[in-house]
Amino acid sequence: MTIFDDLTAEQDRLEGLLAGLDEAQWTSPSGAEGWTVADVVLHLAQSEEGVTATAAGAGAAIRPADGLSVDESMDRLVRAERTSPEQVFRRWREARRAAVAALRSADPGRPLLWVEAPLKPATLATTRLAEHWAHGLDIAGPLGLAFADTERLRHVAWLAHRTLPYALALTGAGEHPVSCALTAPDGTTAWRYGPDDAESAITGPAGAFCRVAAQRLSPAESGLRTTGPYGATALEVLRTYAA
Repeated sequence: MTIFDDLTAEQDRLEGLLAGLDEAQWTSPSGAEGWTVADVVLHLAQSEEGVTATAAGAGAAIRPADGLSVDESMDRLVRAERTSPEQVFRRWREARRAAVAALRSADPGRPLLWVEAPLKPATLATTRLAEHWAHGLDIAGPLGLAFADTERLRHVAWLAHRTLPYALALTGAGEHPVSCALTAPDGTTAWRYGPDDAESAITGPAGAFCRVAAQRLSPAESGLRTTGPYGATALEVLRTYAA
C-alpha cells in the first residue's frame, strides 16, 4: 500500500461517515471551535482544491492572507463560501478524488508549493491524511460516532516525529534527536522513529501521540511517557509545531 492508497482509504472512511448524517448533524457544532460539521467538510474541500491547483502548477493556492495567521485565513475562507450541507458534501467528494489523482500523477521528486513550505507529493499526501484524520475526530467525537484508530496512523506518527528536532530548535534548546517507541492501534505492534541511541525518548500509544500532535489532546492527559533531557520538552512543543 502507498501513501496515496492510505489517503484514499482514510477519505473513504470519512465519506461513509458523512453519508449517514442528517441535516441536524451536518449543522451541529464540530470539535473545531466555531465551525459546524459542514464547515469542517467545506474546509477540507477548499484544501483539496488547493492540492489540485498546486499540482497543476498554479502556485501556492493555500496561503495566509496578509496580516492573518493560517487559521484565521482558513476561517475567513470558510465563512465566505458557506452553502448547504448537500453542496458541501458534493464539493468535497469531487475535490478529494481530484486531489489524490493529481498527487498520484505528479513528479514524485518535485516539491509542490504549499501553505508554509514546498512539499513533495508523497509528503503532501501524508499531511492530507493527517488533516482528514484529525477533522474526522472533530466530526465523529461530538456526534458520538465510532472513529477507531487504524494502522494508517503510522503516517501521522511519522509526520509528527519528523517535526521534533525543528520544534526543539525553535524553543532555543537546540536541535536534538528524539526517539519514539509507539504502540500501534492493534495493541502489540511497535512503531519506532528516530535513532535508537537518542538520549531523549517518547513512548506510549500511537493514537495518543498523534492526538497531541494534532492538538486534540494535551500532553498531560495523553498517558505518554518521556525520558531524557528533552523528552518532556519535545512532547510539549509537538502540539505547537507539528505539521
